[in-house]
This record gives sequence, structure tokens and C-alpha cells, in this order.
Amino acid sequence: MKKIILAALIPLTFSCNNGSGSNDSTSTRPPEPETMNCVVQKSYLHDTSSFTEGLLMYNGSLYESTGIKGHSKLLKINLATGKPEKEVKLDSAYFGEGIAILRDTIYQLTYQSNIAFVYTLKDFKKVKELPFSTESGEGWGMTTDGTYLIADDGTSNIYYFEPSTFKVVKKITVTDAGTLSYNVNELEYIDGYLYANQWQLPYILKIDPASGQVVAKIDLTDVWNTIKHKDSHAEVLNGIAYDAASKKIYVTGKWWPELYEVQFSK
Repeated sequence: MKKIILAALIPLTFSCNNGSGSNDSTSTRPPEPETMNCVVQKSYLHDTSSFTEGLLMYNGSLYESTGIKGHSKLLKINLATGKPEKEVKLDSAYFGEGIAILRDTIYQLTYQSNIAFVYTLKDFKKVKELPFSTESGEGWGMTTDGTYLIADDGTSNIYYFEPSTFKVVKKITVTDAGTLSYNVNELEYIDGYLYANQWQLPYILKIDPASGQVVAKIDLTDVWNTIKHKDSHAEVLNGIAYDAASKKIYVTGKWWPELYEVQFSK
């Protein structure tokens, strides 16, 4: 199960830190990822019973997928209130994971069942169950570039799936300064780049999909510390949503009491 107990963290100023680390690249080693600033613009209520696995904005509405067998759901959320406007509960045999919406169709991964659910956007009616395969045997985060469904499996692998069949079209490997990344989780596609949570760590990775290289890191330690100060039961950062119309980015985490509108910049 994708759960951890976090050690106590010292509350910091409520903003996102720059990443740190020396640049010791050589002529044969890819450069260290650049650092990006992050500023919290606004906070919203978030349901503390939601073990967030997937988060996205589509046509101005917020959608969320939650995990834990017996508690997994697909939700359409009212951003202003944090309350669900529409929801469907998964069978207790399934652990819900990442979601993506492509051409008014919702796709939802499951954790270890190797099944993806396909729903109509309007009424959340499940119309298909499609088998999928990854090297780890698991499904984690998912997004779309408008053509393919892009998903990961908790390793350094990111897969491009053909939407109608969930067959793998290609695979990329995520690297950080020449070293394999790990625990790549919730995904969002923003302006030609993949943004990914790194499970158990307070970072968001900015990934070049052409090379798999992490080109930048955003450190949300301050946000995570603030959340832990507000609610000791809150777990890890997980959930990135992008509203292409407004250019706004939203982040949250598992069992978090709040969701944040944030801005990333160099």
C-alpha cells in the first residue's frame, strides 16, 4: 500500500523553497536540474478522507481519484467548497490510482489489479475495463498529452498508452543528472513538459518527455511542513492539476485538509 508515516517536520514560512544541491556535472554527465521558485497564491478546502492518487482540471472543473481499497472513488469536486458534485465508488477489490481525461472520456488506473476503468464524462458511467501492463505490475500516476495516455508505475518508467486499447506505444526512463529517478508518481502535462510528484519526497519534477531528463525541481517542503502543522494525520504530497485556460496550477496531498493554487517560476 502506498502509505508512509512521516517524521515530525519543523513548520517553515508558508512558501515553496528553491531546490538545493551543487552542480558537479562533468563533460560526460548531464547537468543538474535547475531550481524553480514556487509561490502559494490561494488555498482551498480539501477532504481529509481523500487519499489522493490523481488530480486534474478539465474545462474549468476539478476531478480527483482516491485510493485505499474500500475507500477508492472518482470525484468531480467543487473547487470553491471542496465538496463533491459527482462521485462513483470503486468496488472494494480495487485501489484507485491516477486519472486522465481525453476527448470527454475519463480513464482511471488501478494500483495492482492491472485494470483501467473507462467512464463517460457526463455521468461517470463505466463503459469499459481495459487490461494494462507495466514492468512493476502496478499503476500509479496518469496524464495525457492530447494523443496518448501517459502513466507511470512507481519506478523510473513512464509509459505512453494507446487510449482505446491501453497497449504500450513507447516507454521513457526518467533520469536526474544521469542517475535513474525513482518513485515517480502523480503526473501532469504542462506546456510540453511532464510534471511529477516523487513519492515520499516533497518535490515536483519537471521532465523533458523527449529525453526523460529531469530539467528542473520544485521543492514544496514549506507547504508540506505547513500541512503537517495543521493536521498531523496528513500524508505525502500527491496531486498536480493544471487549468490550461487560466494557466493556474493546483497541488494537494493524501488526506490533506487543503489544496493550493501555486505558481512556478525560474
